[in-house]
Amino acid sequence: MLECHHTTIRFGGLTAVKDLNLKINDGEIVGLIGPNGAGKTTAFNIITGVYKPTEGNVTWDGIDITKMKPYQITKLGLARTFQNIRLFHEMSVLENVMVGENLRNHVNLVSSVLHTPSYRTREKIATEHALSLLDEVDLKEYAQDNAVSLPYGKQRRLEIVRALATRPKLLLLDEPAAGMNPKESAELMGFIRKIRKEFNISILLIEHHMQVVMGICNRMYVLEYGNTIAEGTPQEISSNQKVIDAYLGTDNDDITREDI
Repeated sequence: MLECHHTTIRFGGLTAVKDLNLKINDGEIVGLIGPNGAGKTTAFNIITGVYKPTEGNVTWDGIDITKMKPYQITKLGLARTFQNIRLFHEMSVLENVMVGENLRNHVNLVSSVLHTPSYRTREKIATEHALSLLDEVDLKEYAQDNAVSLPYGKQRRLEIVRALATRPKLLLLDEPAAGMNPKESAELMGFIRKIRKEFNISILLIEHHMQVVMGICNRMYVLEYGNTIAEGTPQEISSNQKVIDAYLGTDNDDITREDI
């Protein structure tokens, strides 16, 4: 589905991502991990059109999306969440999801202003779909509540649901377990498995919680200072000495795979 081909980006003299070759197949959950500053979010920004790579390209279903704008890429079926939750604070839970719905709700300006019958019909369909999504993730009872009144874990879920409202084929999650306690992280793992299955999507996931990525990913890529130092299954990654050194330092000879 998605491929990064020798993707590199430089900011002045700093190479943030170097020669990234990444592939995501249909139905996979793929992890992108690495220490702080490794280039993970920068890679997300390249894939979603926020940044244009200095070298290399990104393809989606064989289409070169390297020079496309973020909204064009989203229309093709890629949606993302952010490291810091970015909900619309003055909107309700339902209204936040409706923002995602509007990507597929094709109405012109005149129809929107005049509230024509076609506009009202499309708005009704979009609202019903948004409520259905909220129901599937146990947030429907909060539909009319202000988005930021939700507990932290539910705000994370809401941001994911808003992305799902765009009807993606690939969902990119940037540290979805950030700020969560162990119980919330465990619930998130089940939630991610659920949406992958129920919505028949692939997922690319940045995460520092090793229990989360090791527990749900089919494959993983590891970045360090913008370079890919390892790729493979969770079992292969957890026993890779380069990965252990990157996370915990080269002086820790007694470190084992269980420590990652």
